[in-house]
Amino acid sequence: MSDGLQFGFSGDAAGIAVRWLQSLKSERRMAAKTLEAYARDVSQFGQFLKDHLGQPATVPDLATLTVSDFRSFMARRRKIGVESRTLARQLSAIRSFFRFAERNVYFTNSALSALRSPKLAHSVPKPLNIQAARRVAAGDVLSTDETPKWVEARDRAVLTLLYACGLRISEAIGLTLTQSKSSPLVITGKGGKARIAPVLPRVREVLDSYIALCPFPLKPSEPMFRGLRGGPLNARNIQLLIERMRGVLNLPDTATPHALRHSFATHLLGNGADLRVIQELLGHASLSSTQIYTEVDRAHLLEQYRKAHAQS
Repeated sequence: MSDGLQFGFSGDAAGIAVRWLQSLKSERRMAAKTLEAYARDVSQFGQFLKDHLGQPATVPDLATLTVSDFRSFMARRRKIGVESRTLARQLSAIRSFFRFAERNVYFTNSALSALRSPKLAHSVPKPLNIQAARRVAAGDVLSTDETPKWVEARDRAVLTLLYACGLRISEAIGLTLTQSKSSPLVITGKGGKARIAPVLPRVREVLDSYIALCPFPLKPSEPMFRGLRGGPLNARNIQLLIERMRGVLNLPDTATPHALRHSFATHLLGNGADLRVIQELLGHASLSSTQIYTEVDRAHLLEQYRKAHAQS
């Protein structure tokens, strides 16, 4: 998104947007994926304004936008099916851009402060039960005689990292050979925050098995998990793998790679792990993000209670 014209703004306004993105990267050290999402969000807002105003928005245009203009943007996004969570993130990106402009004395607009973010439905993570999580992490449900052994080992290693270490899919497939040799693993998560992930014997076993079987040369500082042609493994491969597993194991649609991370946290909590420890293992910036798993655990206990009394 280095080309400011992609924002749909006029030259001066586009230049401010580019400098805003640069500041998010250099000063706030925002993760690449989040940076891409913010750039896309403000670009979509700029394209909306181009249609709404009949021309690319100038700095004076941005300074004089009204609450009604912002609401028109939200209404347009909702009309094409954008959900509240995505819309809330888009408003967050736009607010960030306008705050940057005000802080650096480019322009000021107070209309955003009067705009409420969409209400988000309260939801809790949906983990798998222990048996299902173990079956998915084993990675052998769909294996056939034609499946290359190194691919079986790769899938098993990635899925084990998701469940046994609580990694995000991007963290698992981005693991380098050098990282994999350390114990505990040192993982760089969202916002560049580093955390440690203990390596259980089973994790070490599946990692070593994949490394030994992989037919491609693995450089120490490059992602170690490879696709069939030797390039870096794509997250979509693992997502599709679990989608196919759902049918075989009769799992709900909520069974995803990220559900294994939820399962990691929920099963630790259910076995008495301290919430602060789980927070550190997940790499959550605040305890409030981790506390949601207490709701999952409570919901599970209530469900077991109802089942027990239904049978009595």
